[in-house]
Amino acid sequence: MGTPDFAAPSLEALLKSEDEVVGIVTQPDRPKGRGQALAPSPVKLIALRNQLPLLQPTKMKDPDFLAALHAWKPDLIAVAAFGRILPPSVLSLPPRGCINVHGSLLPKYRGAGPIQWAIINGESETGITTMLMDEGMDTGAMLLQEKIKISEEDTAGTLSPRLAELGARLLVRTLTELKAGRLAPRAQDHTQATVAPLLKKEDGLIDWTMSAVAIANRIRGLTPWPGAYTYAGAERWTVSRAAATVESGTEGIPGRISAVTKQAIQVKTGQGLLAVTELQPANGRRMAVAEFLAGHRVITGLELGNHPHP
Repeated sequence: MGTPDFAAPSLEALLKSEDEVVGIVTQPDRPKGRGQALAPSPVKLIALRNQLPLLQPTKMKDPDFLAALHAWKPDLIAVAAFGRILPPSVLSLPPRGCINVHGSLLPKYRGAGPIQWAIINGESETGITTMLMDEGMDTGAMLLQEKIKISEEDTAGTLSPRLAELGARLLVRTLTELKAGRLAPRAQDHTQATVAPLLKKEDGLIDWTMSAVAIANRIRGLTPWPGAYTYAGAERWTVSRAAATVESGTEGIPGRISAVTKQAIQVKTGQGLLAVTELQPANGRRMAVAEFLAGHRVITGLELGNHPHP
């Protein structure tokens, strides 16, 4: 069971492993792009390519879906970024349980946005946890865990594929160890749990009263989606790359542009300066500041804010 790009390597790894994949469950096709045409999920594309049985339930408790799932007689259900809560009727179906590939070092970052929130919170490492699923949100017993470094340049967009590949390797290893009887599930320490809720578009709005370091981390965690944005007058800018400089003497009105150079637009924050080096104007494409300045006039003293104004 899986849906987005993150889940695809796990499915590919299972197809190459010694275990038989008897069926795929993915979310229904969703509208995508400017034309809003229905598009299949990355996991569905793999299923079609390999001519595998496929289910796309709109409701997880749908009797027809549950009957089809029973008919497959799975020993185990592997889950990676499926995007739906599994009801008890599904969790209890396979004799070996349901195993989830989760993109964090549990019990940290339970929820739908573990990769983004690890970056937003300035973590220097994260990882993958494989776990036995229960009825809670990422609360089940852990099986295997492996760490990965987060570089200062990483965005959610660059970190996610690396974690997806690690998740695929760890899933296959988990199944191998389970079958050999070498894996004892470990309970999570629930007192150490943190949550990583699903991000919404409005979470992208930059709060210039935060520190430059916090804003820079937030921009990395929100790239490519939902994107960190601000308003320069009436125009909306999506900021895709920026660096924090924490120096004394940078006090001033948060959001005010203090300097404009060929390489960067320097913006005052609640603490330190943020050098914006790459952005995307509304209805435009992502570009370096040098290219942006060739077609836009940006002046020192302009205040960036949280709503458009003339």
